[in-house]
Amino acid sequence: MTLPQEMTLIEITTPGGPEVLQPRSADVPVAGPGEILIRVHAAGVNRPDALQRAGKYPMKPGMSPIPGLEVAGEVVALGTGVNEYSLGDKVCALTNGGGYAQYCAVPASQALPIPAGMDWIQAAAVPETFFTVWANLFGLGGARKGQRALIHGGTSGIGTTALMLCQEFGIQAFATAGSADKCAAIAKLGAEPINYREQAFAEVIAKQTDGKGVNVILDIMGASYLNNNLKALGMDGHLVILGFLGGAKANDVDLLTILGKRAVITGSLLRARTREEKAGIAQQLREHVWPVLSAGRCLPIIDQVYAYTDAAQAHARMEGGDHIGKIVLRVE
Repeated sequence: MTLPQEMTLIEITTPGGPEVLQPRSADVPVAGPGEILIRVHAAGVNRPDALQRAGKYPMKPGMSPIPGLEVAGEVVALGTGVNEYSLGDKVCALTNGGGYAQYCAVPASQALPIPAGMDWIQAAAVPETFFTVWANLFGLGGARKGQRALIHGGTSGIGTTALMLCQEFGIQAFATAGSADKCAAIAKLGAEPINYREQAFAEVIAKQTDGKGVNVILDIMGASYLNNNLKALGMDGHLVILGFLGGAKANDVDLLTILGKRAVITGSLLRARTREEKAGIAQQLREHVWPVLSAGRCLPIIDQVYAYTDAAQAHARMEGGDHIGKIVLRVE
């Protein structure tokens, strides 16, 4: 397969607002050992992309300075040692950065075949959110059938994914949002909406569960929600922190509640996980979730699609907070 020498990607010209995302030409990457090169047809937009753009994401050595954590496209080159894919295969993949580009090299172990019936746009909206939700809600949080979960930011990409999987696997879900339209969207996904502008979520949880609380909380707010999250947790509950929109440093933590409930507070950054850890999550998704997607259930909710050269507009849409579901870039 003949490949071009150059491609167009979207770079972060300097830390700042959406306007710092600008297209430029660069060499097409080479698939290293254990990697595949993907001709990208679509790339998902995620909150860590915006944090990276603003200079607020903890970048470890070796992480790509080019944003983009999930892609869908066609395999156009194979690195040494790759035998699970062939040229022309249609895949979606969790990247290690670099997804806002026409070509992206990713570890083959972080790619999965596109589920039957999915188009490029839908497939690009899967990896980051499904890897994150599976690893945190079902992995660290230990959620299982018959339990209760609280999902903060219920209409985000992570939120909608978590709610669909809760419904699929028999978990009663509650979710917070800040408008009537978003609460209506949550209800359509089979969850109990809580308008955080009008209701105290810990009080709603206490009332709806007869004081038993929830087993797992997925939280994107961090410090500002910590003590109320502890109130909402049940005995032996797990609070899994995925973000810190409400602050990264918490003061006056209610330690007595943690002790009394035997609460577990944990969290993770997906991007910082090892290649082996990400491969393990991919295999769990292939086993437990891919059959569901192939059957047409739990398909990602798409908010809007932008040309990848309009990545700045996509970021502005995400940071505006009005979106429901995933924002995706179409790559030409």
